Amino acid sequence: MGQIDAGNASWMLICTALVFLMTPAVGFFYGGMVRAKSVLNILMLEAGALAVTMIVWGFWGWSIAYGGKNIGGVFGDPISGFLLKDTIVEQDGSFTSTALSGTNYPTSIDIMFQAAFAMITVALIAGAIAERIKYSTWMIFVAVWVTIVYAPLAHMVWSSDGLLSADGPISRALGASAHDFAGGTVVHINAAVAALAIVLIIGKRHGFSKEPMRPHNVPFVMLGAFLLWFGWFGFNGGSAFAANGVAGYALVSTSLAAGAAMISWGFVEKVRDGHFTAVGAASGMVAGLVAITPAADVVSPIWAIVIGLIAGFVTYFACDLKYRFDYDDALDVVGIHGIGGVIGTVMLGFVMVGSGLFYSGKFNQLLVQVVIAAIAIVFSGVLTTVIAFVLEKTIGWRVSPAEELMGIDMADQGERAYDFTSISSSTLKETK
Repeated sequence: MGQIDAGNASWMLICTALVFLMTPAVGFFYGGMVRAKSVLNILMLEAGALAVTMIVWGFWGWSIAYGGKNIGGVFGDPISGFLLKDTIVEQDGSFTSTALSGTNYPTSIDIMFQAAFAMITVALIAGAIAERIKYSTWMIFVAVWVTIVYAPLAHMVWSSDGLLSADGPISRALGASAHDFAGGTVVHINAAVAALAIVLIIGKRHGFSKEPMRPHNVPFVMLGAFLLWFGWFGFNGGSAFAANGVAGYALVSTSLAAGAAMISWGFVEKVRDGHFTAVGAASGMVAGLVAITPAADVVSPIWAIVIGLIAGFVTYFACDLKYRFDYDDALDVVGIHGIGGVIGTVMLGFVMVGSGLFYSGKFNQLLVQVVIAAIAIVFSGVLTTVIAFVLEKTIGWRVSPAEELMGIDMADQGERAYDFTSISSSTLKETK
């Protein structure tokens, strides 16, 4: 075992904590957007994503994604790294890593860093299916989905011998290295396609497109968006896997894209609706963060801004598709994360330094980016549809119509987020 680089280890510990923070941040972001009668449930769905994903990751998720022997470039075997036995050992009365990562920090840190990525990915799905699903079904779904969909796709894209990796067979066949720096395919496209598959199976909320379903707490939404931007520094900066200039530049490009997307979303909103709304600012901000994720290390500052501007403009209109096609993506996971993820992944083919079409004059990079995005869509869509359909036909996804109308917080959690006590006039007289 080599020498630990304390700087890299410290940086990755910080980034791991930042990425972990993103799931509670999504909880606030989504929590503010739902109605008051549903806020506790959405926060519980995020808590469930944290807890179940961590257990699955410790048992076999890490092995399938990174630790196990490669099987066909699609997944690692779940046995060789089961319960982290490939990386964690007892030594002198304490537990430690058996090896270091490529940039000389303990693999144990990488396990938790990658677990936090899995957590935030599954947490995003909850936004599309908010206000109508049972917590118990969600917990089962998280365990199955992380095992069958997330971990294999992470292996395919980010494992060195994965099917969709930079050195994988598809990259070799198409003459360019597939690039997904921090999760355009694995996180955002994956989560959005999964969300759409579930939404189409479980159906719409009662009153969707017929009655107003406005955010109940806009400050929550803004708080969540600010925390997400903060957490994204670990998400993208940590994907350099070292405390170096690439990590530093990832923070720069991330912020440029987020700022540009917030501005372009706001511009369209002002022209179309006459206002710069806080919810719009938060949504645009997140759209820019999503779009730059796969490209944060390989696009120049001007192209980071352009990606953000395009993402803010396009995702604004993409969020209206649910009304046109009549599917109830409650909190615009498909519009923001799905379309934003595709924008970032595909635009790499044009503007990636060195091999992008605008630099090299060749279509190889663009082609490989389109192919990995398409495969991620099909892989996630097909497998999630099977999982969601089986759960629907066995234990069911939804609370009853009466429980949904009453409020899923009371139906599923037995609690209210806001319990206001009225004071009668007689009580006031007695206290005087």
